[in-house]
Amino acid sequence: MSIVERSPEFWQTTPLEQLSHAEWEALCDGCAKCCLHKLEDEEDGEIYYTDLACHLLDLQACTCSDYPRRHENVPNCIAFQADDVAKMHWLPDTCAYRLRWLGEPLYDWHYLISGDRNSIHEAGESVRDFAILDCGQDVEEHVIYFKP
Repeated sequence: MSIVERSPEFWQTTPLEQLSHAEWEALCDGCAKCCLHKLEDEEDGEIYYTDLACHLLDLQACTCSDYPRRHENVPNCIAFQADDVAKMHWLPDTCAYRLRWLGEPLYDWHYLISGDRNSIHEAGESVRDFAILDCGQDVEEHVIYFKP
């Protein structure tokens, strides 16, 4: 079943676990925050984002340069499904998967709402304007302080 065969607003009516593969992929807002390296404090479990992005991330497009083979090329690349969202406390508050899991609407800048894939960048909600590729830098020196 293609996205077109479902309701034009499938993201509002279809539970995450019932989305087709194409719908699941379409729900991603393209922020690329999941492609940033993160550190977890061993004492309190707090997650700290860095401005270092996976070396496969196209920083301008905020997409993976080898998406079909990303897990082969980057073994710790995170793959998740609907039933994983509840456990992924590090997902940004703006993440479409998190929002839908919580029963919240998507933001106006999400391309499914705006009709424009650049809306997320124009709203400053993607990593486009601050991320740098990981080239072996000291991750701890790249912690950024923002509420993801």
